[in-house]
Amino acid sequence: MTTTLLRGRLLSFHRAPLSLADSQSYLYEQDGGLLVEDGLITAIGPYADVKAKAAADMAEIDHRPHLIMPGFIDMHLHFPQMQVIASYAANLLEWLNTYTFPEECRFVESAHAERIATHFYDELIRHGTTTAVAYCSVHKTSADAFFAEAMKRNMRMVGGKVMMDRNAPQGLLDTPEMGYDETRQVISDWHGKGRNHVAITPRFAITSTPAQMEATSALAREFPDLHIQTHLSENHDEIRFTCELYPDALDYTDIYARYGLLGPKSLFGHCIHLSEREADAMSEAGAVAVHCPTSNLFLGSGLFPLKALARREKPVRIGVATDIGGGSSYSMLRTMDEAYKIQQLLGERLNPLESYYLMTRGNAEALSLADRIGTLEPGTEADIVVLDAAATPAMALKMEVVKTLPEELFLLQTMGDDRAIAETYVAGVALKAQLR
Repeated sequence: MTTTLLRGRLLSFHRAPLSLADSQSYLYEQDGGLLVEDGLITAIGPYADVKAKAAADMAEIDHRPHLIMPGFIDMHLHFPQMQVIASYAANLLEWLNTYTFPEECRFVESAHAERIATHFYDELIRHGTTTAVAYCSVHKTSADAFFAEAMKRNMRMVGGKVMMDRNAPQGLLDTPEMGYDETRQVISDWHGKGRNHVAITPRFAITSTPAQMEATSALAREFPDLHIQTHLSENHDEIRFTCELYPDALDYTDIYARYGLLGPKSLFGHCIHLSEREADAMSEAGAVAVHCPTSNLFLGSGLFPLKALARREKPVRIGVATDIGGGSSYSMLRTMDEAYKIQQLLGERLNPLESYYLMTRGNAEALSLADRIGTLEPGTEADIVVLDAAATPAMALKMEVVKTLPEELFLLQTMGDDRAIAETYVAGVALKAQLR
């Protein structure tokens, strides 16, 4: 058994904070101890108390004065789009057709998929992200590379082979039968192996025929415990085109509902332009709207009404994500900086406690995985990030006048990036140090 005691300032959320003054929503230890045994957190509390109960010969790592938190969780990104990021285009559909679809065609090659998978996981670790929910390409080779690399690093990851049988280049199309069969094979090969979760992944209704949506529906019935991920209501032209393709549906959300794809494990990227009826339907089903702020701004898609959706009489569950490569940063810190600005433009306030709750426990709850990840509670997996709020000269200067924990969190969110990640632990193993 390997046992390690981490020392530093500890922060972990019990629930969503109601305000900046809501100190009951989180645990904060100024001089804390976190005991990790064989990949699990076994004790948390004041350093002196935890050390006194631990074995005398354990390893000890002192991270003071840094902040120790649960590793960040990214609810929506595209593994094959690492070389699509920072591509100049007017809007979503132009960007997909000009850059994204041609790039994803390359993932039929195992060597290319494996090379990108290595870089993909390196970037997650560099940015303090320990769990992500990813789209692979339509090719089973891409899913194999994605999950194999996750197992090498012992990361809890969610991903799926994309299903798409129309409105894309020939090299990116499967068929209803192939999408069904290959997804079943990916589930057999990878789900539950290591810390892997397979998600049923129809890209979006534009790229799936009704026959493929029926195949997706069959998978959802056969594997009711699996996550389902797709896109919804990102862009006005996309919404219009989708509804033309499915004229019998009430609206975009109703398309997914008709195929049994609207439920508590359904993760819908974007959801910017939902009608009241659609928001009600999502709330009643327990489906998750995943906010991708840097992507929404980069592609000019719109301003996600995060606060308005959360405070509805029928609230919508919310996650947050980078959406690489429409998104412009791998950093969840940068992501929440843009989320804050979007709420400002909508006349709303997103306080820093809420941001860090969303990146950690909030996203874990949205994934129905808060019993395993997203907190520093004993019994959960030791996926941990160590944050340095004085990582750059400009940040260090600002830290001279920071007086409170929320002020420090806001500084990290506003000025931080991968340089502010002092260390990333996955199942108790320090991985960022291995990248240096």
